[in-house]
Amino acid sequence: MLRSLTSAISGLQSFQQRLDVIGNNIANVNTTGFKGSRVGLSDSFSQTLRSSSAGTGGASGVPAMQIGLGVGIQSISNLYTQGALSRTSVGTDLAITSAGYFVVKDPISSGEFVTRAGDFTVDENGYLVTNNGMRAQGFDDSALTNIGDILIDTTGMPATSDPAATMVSFAIDAEGKINVNLTDGTQFVRAQLLLQNFSNPQGLMKEGNNLYSGIGAAGPLGGSASPTPAAAGTNGLGKIQAGALELSNVDLATEFTSLITTQRAYQANARVITTSDEMLQELVNLKR
Repeated sequence: MLRSLTSAISGLQSFQQRLDVIGNNIANVNTTGFKGSRVGLSDSFSQTLRSSSAGTGGASGVPAMQIGLGVGIQSISNLYTQGALSRTSVGTDLAITSAGYFVVKDPISSGEFVTRAGDFTVDENGYLVTNNGMRAQGFDDSALTNIGDILIDTTGMPATSDPAATMVSFAIDAEGKINVNLTDGTQFVRAQLLLQNFSNPQGLMKEGNNLYSGIGAAGPLGGSASPTPAAAGTNGLGKIQAGALELSNVDLATEFTSLITTQRAYQANARVITTSDEMLQELVNLKR
């Protein structure tokens, strides 16, 4: 059989997977906090027809002779560039202006995840949660010492406040501190959102619902054994902007250009298969 057949087949398979990635990027062009992916290709094993040899004083060196056997997927990596920020004027919509991820926890399984999507809401119990019920993590006490689920209520209000005072409103500042306003006119810091960052974000795993797992493998702040988030604006982390959301970082112009080149590459590999088939047909027809 012709080597070109197997090489072209590997090309079809690789460019089909590249098309799958491009299609997913385009499908998520309006997904909050989505990070696009790209495919890296690499040549496959080459068949060596002749090894190279070094030259000597009386003879020249001989170059190697190799025939490549196709292409394969080397990597599918995520692009963690900053997406554009869109103002929503919703107090619980949060965006990170630079590096960092929100840490959220599943209240049922206690599994921790990180996300760039800051479209939070406050549930019926007062917890700051994602749209799928994950609870935001940070300092959960007014002293800002204990890390846990963020609960927004009057717990920890100043001793000078009216004991019967209730919460009127709250606001989240650039450092993630949640400032609660009471009916008696006093204000206090109820809790603080914390952010996580990674030295190797490619170690994160997409879990759907804008969540990432694999925190320990990605080199988190505090080390893989005990990941410890930090306050916004410290440890290289960005600030938090309330009333805004980070949009997808997918660039449609780039994706459509990649779509065209991938389609043409797929067609070219299909043509190689057709040509190889015609050559084999001519070979078979030599004996009639």
